[in-house]
Amino acid sequence: MSRFRTESDSMGQLQVPEDASYGAQTQRAVDNFPVSGLTMPRDFLHALGLVKKACAMANNDIGALDQDVCTAIASVCDQIVLGKLDDQFPVDVFQTGSGTSTNMNANEVIAHIASADAGLNVHPNDHVNMSQSSNDVIPSCIHVSAAVSVVSELLPALEHLKTVIDNKAESVDDIVTTGRTHLMDAMPVTLGQELSGWSAQVSSSFDRIKSALPSIQQLAIGGTAVGTGINAAEAFGEKVCEHLSDETGITFTPASNRFEVMSSQDAAVALSGQLKTLAVSLMKIANDLRWMNSGPLAGIGEIALPALQPGSSIMPGKVNPVIPESVAMVCARVIGNDSSITIAGQSGNFQLNVMLPLVAYDLLQSITILSSASRLLADKAIQGFAINTENINDALAKNPILVTALNRVIGYELGAKIAKRAYAEGRTVIDVASEMTELSVEELERILSPEALTKGGVQE
Repeated sequence: MSRFRTESDSMGQLQVPEDASYGAQTQRAVDNFPVSGLTMPRDFLHALGLVKKACAMANNDIGALDQDVCTAIASVCDQIVLGKLDDQFPVDVFQTGSGTSTNMNANEVIAHIASADAGLNVHPNDHVNMSQSSNDVIPSCIHVSAAVSVVSELLPALEHLKTVIDNKAESVDDIVTTGRTHLMDAMPVTLGQELSGWSAQVSSSFDRIKSALPSIQQLAIGGTAVGTGINAAEAFGEKVCEHLSDETGITFTPASNRFEVMSSQDAAVALSGQLKTLAVSLMKIANDLRWMNSGPLAGIGEIALPALQPGSSIMPGKVNPVIPESVAMVCARVIGNDSSITIAGQSGNFQLNVMLPLVAYDLLQSITILSSASRLLADKAIQGFAINTENINDALAKNPILVTALNRVIGYELGAKIAKRAYAEGRTVIDVASEMTELSVEELERILSPEALTKGGVQE
């Protein structure tokens, strides 16, 4: 049987679960927003603990908060950072657009536990929320959580993916295969060249995501209600950023214009756009792998991805490209998240964006799942795929598009006739060209060498 205690706020009294560390405002939010069952993500709560601790320390630095109260608040914040109090944050993501419910949830939990542990009267608003507003705390937490997640999770994952691709490319660089454009046979490439394109995509995404971080590292804290900094000392924001930088190893600074970072989410929208671009790149790579692995008999069958699980509940022996499919679904989600973040970003009315919890949830989800997907793609697909040399060589030998290399010698029109005949008769280009031109077999073999053709230039 559930037991309750009576808590009160400015609107009156309310029953709260007896074992809950939160108070009346949190309970009102739980009652008001039974929407999704989704709560703010762990990375956001981690940042929320960091920000609240930094605020307490900053207030102590400027002489506004007693040392004992500061220490008590910081101790509870450390527990939030470590994830020990996650069950005390029950508020739905789809809440008030400022995230006030989540901010007050934190204020109440910190005040309740700090008061009990330290034997002090710690107030959620007067002490924990001192010099702050939900309107600058929540945007700051979005930025801190995104920066920490990108630096600690996503960028290392992309570095790992690029390393695995580069190593694989080096090991298969001497394997010549049929290039494809429009899913149709084209001029030959090496597998190393093909994978180098993947590597460059990952590298470019790494650079673009990293370039979005400086804006994310600028924080709204100190702007309080509307950006003017009412009820906060002039040095407060700077002090908070100094403490956050010390805690995370990432340099945070007060925003050059707090009105911008509180009324908009442009930095988050920009970062999300780069995450979407990464998702597009990873989906391209995943789909290339699916095509290359297709078959094993009736498809392209150039590679065999690692067999990780049975592929069918009815067809024995079937093995599917499960990792590329998983990655492709992650990419679809990230692209969708970017759309919702874009809409949320334009929902800034005058001095406040009113879709902050949605931005936080979707942005952090994108970072998290892209990090995981990048490592899965590297370790369970690219690193271990095997080469089907026989299929590659058979297709390459019969590729009529090789005749392209003869254009400068025999002309486009005759080349087209040779290609069509070779395809129709199922013969090699060299065989047909030796009959339809005056070129010797030796000359044709030299000019049409697939290995030579992968190096580009003019074949003489």
